[in-house]
Amino acid sequence: MPIVKTLFRLMKNPQKLVRILGDKGFFNWLSDEQYLKLIYRAETGKKLNLINPKSFNEKLQWLKLYYRNPQYVKLVDKYEVRKYIAEKIGEEYIIPLIGVYNSVDEIDWDSLPEQFVLKCTHGSGCNIICKNKSELNINLAKQKLHKWMKKNWYWFGREWPYRNVKPRIICEPLIKTNDDTLPNDYKFHCFHGEPDNVMVCMERESGEPKFYFFDSKWNLLRYNISGINAPHDFTLPKPERIDEMFSIAKRLSEGFPFVRVDLYYENDKIYFGELTFYPQSGFDPNLLPETDLLFGDKIKLDKIKK
Repeated sequence: MPIVKTLFRLMKNPQKLVRILGDKGFFNWLSDEQYLKLIYRAETGKKLNLINPKSFNEKLQWLKLYYRNPQYVKLVDKYEVRKYIAEKIGEEYIIPLIGVYNSVDEIDWDSLPEQFVLKCTHGSGCNIICKNKSELNINLAKQKLHKWMKKNWYWFGREWPYRNVKPRIICEPLIKTNDDTLPNDYKFHCFHGEPDNVMVCMERESGEPKFYFFDSKWNLLRYNISGINAPHDFTLPKPERIDEMFSIAKRLSEGFPFVRVDLYYENDKIYFGELTFYPQSGFDPNLLPETDLLFGDKIKLDKIKK
């Protein structure tokens, strides 16, 4: 009976059903275009328009299919991108590297510091955050890493750069606040080399992170649910080096029709996070419909060569 009830719930929720089946590889036989039309309808409830895309999420699907910049393969690789960042803005913005491993078995857990982060280089959200090694369940961490190392993130969202990224694991020091929490994440949305806004991601450890958009003058932009619900005088502490962060985002976004440049700022230091070419794989439910169209208008497909 539990299986029957589960199947019944999934049948009533096609979005979840398609997502699960896609993640399990049931649709791998479909072409990228066929699959994206299927998953886009399931995730957004809308038909994907690839002939004349208007919204941000639609244009991200278009970019997946028709804009194949070979540079992207290295830039989505969390290890290889470090070389690019060092050349573009300097090594001082890179979180130091403790180790890089081709397999889980290569990790010498005894030699790792008391606090660290393990990241798979070929995927998204596959991180082990360790604040206290004596409390870390190493066997469970190994199980997660083994599972992630076998996964190819290309298949769910058909983000083609991930298809041929070499699976590896990197270890970095844990960047945290004085309150022993994870720092805010500053995500700069850049269109054709120009940073348009920054989305501040906070309270990530709560399981219910909040997102607020600001312009370069640190005015709140009510682009999403968090922004709409915020009081009229709402703001957040403005990083002292925010102008430098916008400048870094501009340099790192040069030559790309769209990229989100993710940075951290803590203890008066700026750290590079990652480059994200397809946020939420182009299925972002948090943007307001008008924001989806506003961002979409900023991506000029007529400027892009397929």
